[in-house]
Amino acid sequence: MYDGSTLIQNSVSGLAAGHPVIYVAVNYRLAGFGFLAGKELQQDGSTNLGLRDQRLGLEWVAENIAAFGGDPDKVTIWGESAGSISVFDQTVINGGDNTYNGKALFRGAIMDSGSVIPAVPVNNSKPQAVYDLVVSAGGCSGAADTLACLRSLSYEDFNNAVNAAPGIFSYDSVDLAYLPRPDPVNNFFSVSPDIAVANGAYAKVPIIIGDQQDEGTLFSLTQSNISTTAQLITYIQSYFPDPAAKALVPDLVATYPDDPAAGSPFNTGDLNNIYPQYKRLAAMLGDITFTLTRRSYLESVSGTVPAWSYLDTHLYGTPVLGTFHATDILSDYYDVPAPGPRLTSQTFYTSFAYYLDPNMISGTGLISWPQYTSVGSNLLDIGLVNNTLTPDTFRSAQYAYLKQHEHEFRV
Repeated sequence: MYDGSTLIQNSVSGLAAGHPVIYVAVNYRLAGFGFLAGKELQQDGSTNLGLRDQRLGLEWVAENIAAFGGDPDKVTIWGESAGSISVFDQTVINGGDNTYNGKALFRGAIMDSGSVIPAVPVNNSKPQAVYDLVVSAGGCSGAADTLACLRSLSYEDFNNAVNAAPGIFSYDSVDLAYLPRPDPVNNFFSVSPDIAVANGAYAKVPIIIGDQQDEGTLFSLTQSNISTTAQLITYIQSYFPDPAAKALVPDLVATYPDDPAAGSPFNTGDLNNIYPQYKRLAAMLGDITFTLTRRSYLESVSGTVPAWSYLDTHLYGTPVLGTFHATDILSDYYDVPAPGPRLTSQTFYTSFAYYLDPNMISGTGLISWPQYTSVGSNLLDIGLVNNTLTPDTFRSAQYAYLKQHEHEFRV
């Protein structure tokens, strides 16, 4: 659904002129079609099918892109949101082995809003409950082989059964029914992503990774009944099936002040708090799922792989939502709402694809983007008109608590 024409045009005749790229979009199975879990899928060897589709797409590029004028040795993978999480996952699949027929399937990775999602295994009670719900909604509860029964359903009936589970814009929000989950029985995506990073079991390729400033606002619009700290704690606890993780939630919530001025959309004072805990919840969901998880990931890998990171603030001041999740899609691909952020991302990304460094295309007028290191963690702040640099040190107390317990907060 994303038209790469403006990216290609910028690489030919825009700021990145003389650096033509080929844009390949890979379709893969989503939701219950690609990420249904449970012991039945594990026993069948059919877990994380969406990730397997993506890997096959990359293998197709390796085999065929030369026929389109491309170089199979110079592939950069790029994704946004679930696609960004998928890009990260492609770096840890097969224990970090990203080769095919003796060659690397990609040499660089760009992640826009998403990376490490610590998750319980495919046969945990939480994903099993989703499987059982789909089986029931599909009318397969009485079948001797429930998986075979699901596969016998029409597309429409199976799709309806899949959609019986809450979606991302439901009350459950980013507590997703369908997401990549480790399957230790089938050696493909075998451990939780946080463990893979801690063990150094990831493809050692240069990365770009960043976030929108207000990642959580879009996912906090439907929980208006949450008006007290106690209710907020109960809601966040529902994300984590492990009792030990639930026990940590009150102290995590306490690191986020019960003060609208400290919440998201950030830097807007008491404005935009559409229900009593809205800005506080938005700050938490954005940090846990995207922003502070990114920082933890970078802290772990930046000494091993070249890394650049950003914070997109170009829609600062947008009522209620701020610079919300997925607004970078508009600026990456289209002239809405302004060409500046689009030319920034397209030019830096094209330079990265060519040189594995976003700063190598000269004469663009863009500021130099410093590499992210343990001693210099400056982010590129993508503004509506100008880009600046900002230190990646905000919400330090919240980050310290999440980092301390990063292996316990598994969804």
